[in-house]
Amino acid sequence: MNTIFSRRWVAGLLAGCAGLLAVGCTAPRAIVSTGKVTPRGEFRVGGNLAFNVPTETISKAGSTLKSAARDLAQKSANDTVRYNGTIEKLQIAAIAYALDPVRPSSDLYLRYGVIDRLDVGYKYAFGSHVFDAMYQFLGPVGSVENPGASRPGTTYASIGLQYATQRTKLPSIPFLDDVNTLLGFRASRHDLLVPLVFSQSLGAEEEIGAISYGVVYAHTFLRYGLTPGNLFNGPGSQFITGKVPELPTVRQNFGSYGIFFNAKLGYRYAYVIPALSVYYQNYGEYRLLNNQTAKLSGLTFIPSLGLQFRIPGSSRR
Repeated sequence: MNTIFSRRWVAGLLAGCAGLLAVGCTAPRAIVSTGKVTPRGEFRVGGNLAFNVPTETISKAGSTLKSAARDLAQKSANDTVRYNGTIEKLQIAAIAYALDPVRPSSDLYLRYGVIDRLDVGYKYAFGSHVFDAMYQFLGPVGSVENPGASRPGTTYASIGLQYATQRTKLPSIPFLDDVNTLLGFRASRHDLLVPLVFSQSLGAEEEIGAISYGVVYAHTFLRYGLTPGNLFNGPGSQFITGKVPELPTVRQNFGSYGIFFNAKLGYRYAYVIPALSVYYQNYGEYRLLNNQTAKLSGLTFIPSLGLQFRIPGSSRR
């Protein structure tokens, strides 16, 4: 495969995926790696489109609450709004969306084999910057052009570390725009992810792909706050009468435990990668306005579909 053709593939991939994938800014948690890392001197470039389906977030944002958010946001523009149980539920919904949004997510990535058994990568997830490295501790090293000891069915295994940072904001959809108008929600987050990946090669050195599976641990560090507008405690309230004070920036963190499966299917230079990742997380307890709190926990399902292109190194071993 010559260099000009390789560059055309990369340019075509980036141009084709940019419009399709620019739909989310969630730190990517779909695992599309195989147990074999990128061979030394070789590049892999690709993109993934996923959908984040968290059970807790869905349960906290029903149609009745969406209607109430619209009505309250319209009222707050011209009049005061009294703090009540609905306001409390809206806060919980906003925090749930910041922790684990119901939305498409996407990324474009580039990986490079630095040395035998170690590669590094960068992902741009349209609002989230992601850096990671993978170390292969099981299976031979080689490439499609130089398969060495690899055979169809060879088992590979690797472990990685991924770091992502992003400034979180609620998605621009009517329900959450209304919540933001009313509550002045703000947040930022950092995510660490450690996948342990096992795979069986389809063809020597994954020439026609691989079947991969494994476990993953993720840890999220969140900072958030609330600055409500015309929100007041009324007479007879259990809280102090007057304007509801803002919630200063709060720091919170939580862990997630997951399993995943993916299939890498193609031939030599181009592959399709369908995948499914499932996480459980106890998000913990979160502070709300008026010194209230809420506890959140649940499952998250992340189906994804990706494209990956392999660019062989110029040197041959």
